[in-house]
Amino acid sequence: MKNLECRFFSIKKSIPKNIEILAVSKNQNLSSIERLYQIGHRDFGENYVQEMIQKYKKLPKDIRWHMIGVIQKNKLKYIVPFIHLIHSVQKIEHLQIINKEAFKHNRVIKCLLQIKICNEISKTGITNQESDNIMNNDIYHHMKNVKIIGLMGMASIHGSTQKIKHEFFSLKKLYKEYQIKYQHHILSMGMSNDYPIAIEYGSTHIRLGTSLFGKRKLP
Repeated sequence: MKNLECRFFSIKKSIPKNIEILAVSKNQNLSSIERLYQIGHRDFGENYVQEMIQKYKKLPKDIRWHMIGVIQKNKLKYIVPFIHLIHSVQKIEHLQIINKEAFKHNRVIKCLLQIKICNEISKTGITNQESDNIMNNDIYHHMKNVKIIGLMGMASIHGSTQKIKHEFFSLKKLYKEYQIKYQHHILSMGMSNDYPIAIEYGSTHIRLGTSLFGKRKLP
């Protein structure tokens, strides 16, 4: 069995059965995605709209595409017809655009709020207070074609294990609160370098790129 398939099954075997793996296929070629597809995997994450659209057009239509990158407001309309889950909502304006476009396609788009849990400049996200403001906003509660079902966050890349644990704990705490208040059921946290810790702190979805595919390749 080839390396990609070996890595996938090795990781799958090492984690609880209820944990969902999101294969981060950014900058990966079509053949790598197809290899995971052939062994039954369906959930893939992309950072950029244009790259996602190109892959969507060429790959099987039962793939579940996840948007995990920074939202480009003017491009949201292009992914609404087929997107499975948007992990990176940070503004009520994002939800308004998604809701408007989803109405045109008679869809309800599921979304996560991206929470900033570390201090690294490269990591985006909103504060807990900003998240509360969105969840309690009357504008959101009148939307019929978008639904927030959980939270996403990224821990420090270069932080100590203790720091990463603290960051994941902070997101877990907010998630537990939202589970009760808003029936949230997805906590998307953990990447190739820290997913075992994320699982320890309650992650339901882990986002794996290099640990699955190895070094990124051009499409």
